[in-house]
Amino acid sequence: MDLRTYGVDGRPSVTVDELCARIEERDGRVAAFVGGAEPTAARRERLRRELADVHARWPEPGERPRLFGVPVAVKDIVRVDGLPTRAGSRLPPQVFAGPQAAVVDRLRAAGAVVAGKTVTAEFAMSAPGPTRNPHAPDHTPGGSSSGSAAAVAAGMVPLALGTQTVGSVVRPASYCGVVGFKPTAGRIPTGGVVPNAPTLDTLGVFAATPAAVGAAAAALCDGWRPVRGAAPRPPVFGVPDGPYLERAGRQARAALERQVAALARAGIQVRRVPMFADFAAVADDLSALNRHEAARSHAVWFARYGDYYRPQSAATVRAGQAVSPARYEQALRARDAFRTGLLAATGRAGVDVWICPAATGPAPRGLSDTGDPVMCGPWSFAGWPSLCLPAGRTGEGLPIGSQWVARPGADEQLLAWAEAGAALLAPPGEPPAY
Repeated sequence: MDLRTYGVDGRPSVTVDELCARIEERDGRVAAFVGGAEPTAARRERLRRELADVHARWPEPGERPRLFGVPVAVKDIVRVDGLPTRAGSRLPPQVFAGPQAAVVDRLRAAGAVVAGKTVTAEFAMSAPGPTRNPHAPDHTPGGSSSGSAAAVAAGMVPLALGTQTVGSVVRPASYCGVVGFKPTAGRIPTGGVVPNAPTLDTLGVFAATPAAVGAAAAALCDGWRPVRGAAPRPPVFGVPDGPYLERAGRQARAALERQVAALARAGIQVRRVPMFADFAAVADDLSALNRHEAARSHAVWFARYGDYYRPQSAATVRAGQAVSPARYEQALRARDAFRTGLLAATGRAGVDVWICPAATGPAPRGLSDTGDPVMCGPWSFAGWPSLCLPAGRTGEGLPIGSQWVARPGADEQLLAWAEAGAALLAPPGEPPAY
């Protein structure tokens, strides 16, 4: 008998054969999974073994863990036992070999099965892979977690794992019309993940709903404390007016204003707060920190395999080599000051959740660029938890997302608020196909 996989809601879903057929059919158009890494027949047999092991380990329905039988796609900078890691590059996979990532250990301990490796921009930087946006194949899916976002948006898997250094979860979630969650920096261990900028690198998840993201976060995040009891009180929202918000395009700002109006109609407080007057300096400090650490992470690999790097990745490493240790230390001090100042400003404004665009607009046309991460920049610099919620579509049918951001450590509350508010702010249209 071909055992069934499960959805994140705990309900039986498709068989392994049906799952693999779905991936094979849809991935021909989207290219979310790493090409050639695992033929369909090998994927089918591996998944059958994994699912059989899961059923044997937890035969009693009442004792099954929260991700029992859920197929999860994993970004190809995260090591998975039995599958090569190439980080979207031409480097030999043995360069990245090592123990399975701690986050995959947690996925499997929670009963999940690995559907396969998904495409990443090279080294989770900016050189895009072959993945296409499921809503418009001539548009980028975003990056660097392009394959993970597209796999969920195309209905191939209910859950996918990505990473964010600046905007690599929230932005592709926005472009692909799914929910993307980046927890507080450090709440999911990054051991076994190919590093970009370790000070900023954060694991995150993609799913169709905040509830599904919450189930995954509860299994993956350190010290998860579920929000129990009555429905959470409505948060006080803050709109960060000023130079930062001005970086968003017309369509992104229009989507934000629609959501702000919907919140106000529901009687929820929304406060407009002047923020980030020094945004240009913040962006410059973030760039210096990111590039310096990327160069340091790649020092050995780039010295040996520099000719294998794509031009965008090589340029990032060289730019990081040009950042002096003194400038790097200055950026670290600026980050500490920014985090302190942001927390104080949030408290003074009485804001629980900042609401702002998840990206500057819908997915740009073309596959040579992954889009601008600027709307995620300050929140990633501070290490605060952020969430992308679908916020409707443009006249051309392209998704657009809003970004919710909470104080560090308030991940559980942020997801509870998002789950409660998702129906209020749900855009018209159909949910992802899974």
